[in-house]
Amino acid sequence: MLETIKYLIGWPGPSGFGSKSTAEQVTKTSGELRSVTAIITGGTSGIGAETARVLASRGARVILPARSMKNAEETKDRIVTECPEAEIIVMKLDLSSLNSVSNFVDRFHSLGFPLHLLINNAGKFAEERAISEDGVEMTFATNYLGHFLLTKLLMKTMIETAEKSGIQGRIVNVTSAVHKWFTDDIISYLALISHNKSHFDATRAYTLSKLANVLHTTELACRLKQMDANVTVNCLHPGVVRTRLTRERDGFLTDLVFFLASKLLKTLPQAAATTCYVATHPRLFNVSGKYFIDCNEASSSKLGSNSIEASRLWDFSEHIISKGSKAAFDQFNHNHLEF
Repeated sequence: MLETIKYLIGWPGPSGFGSKSTAEQVTKTSGELRSVTAIITGGTSGIGAETARVLASRGARVILPARSMKNAEETKDRIVTECPEAEIIVMKLDLSSLNSVSNFVDRFHSLGFPLHLLINNAGKFAEERAISEDGVEMTFATNYLGHFLLTKLLMKTMIETAEKSGIQGRIVNVTSAVHKWFTDDIISYLALISHNKSHFDATRAYTLSKLANVLHTTELACRLKQMDANVTVNCLHPGVVRTRLTRERDGFLTDLVFFLASKLLKTLPQAAATTCYVATHPRLFNVSGKYFIDCNEASSSKLGSNSIEASRLWDFSEHIISKGSKAAFDQFNHNHLEF
């Protein structure tokens, strides 16, 4: 009850910020970001667009990858209208396609830019089951697997940028508090819904993908530490806000739920605050592998912080990327039977 009251009134936590803090407010102490290059996925609408606007207004060069170049150009125009000096570069990317991710990274590297910030923000919630061109359930492919490969392919550039610039690199994974709802075996359920339509549940598939984001953070933080890289990774729950993520769930029932829950919903500037805080605030120097809510460190689920499960998901993801989903699922089934 006390936590709910604190949330409703925006009571600040140890960081000095709370649920009512905005992205503008939390970046005030970050100073100008003119030496910073950031990639923000899902940056053409909602929380991602507000994140891009604020970081660009602080001087960061912002790369906006998008499936729809039209939407990306429109977002760029809105930001530049407000901040004429903003440097926004739009590039084609479909996170559900591993080939598209690889092509995007090749194009980015050809520009010769450094990379200080990678904000894995894009998210998809679809009621209907679909399978990606790589043979994986679409929600998982978009929310997690595409970001996993994107991060993997950009890692060398981020480490080199940190070494040359002396600016600590930061990777930010936007997850959700609903990751705590998934308590089963990730790979087993992913295999089930990737091959059998009757077992698909949209909410469960989404919570699985958000748990995968947390596990990715857990394992990547360990690997970065082992490499002694001057790059950190953290994840966060942005809060509940009506964004384009719900576009496939529009209707009277959705409208009613959001109306009744309106007192709990955040504005876009509030929802983007935690992302901007984790991405830029000096207080988070050398902080890695953590989970944040309302600009303050919080506890992820027990499963989300399980290093064994995090390593297992990482190995499975590597298998998909290197040998394809069929080989990865076959290997999983073989190991499962042996166990």
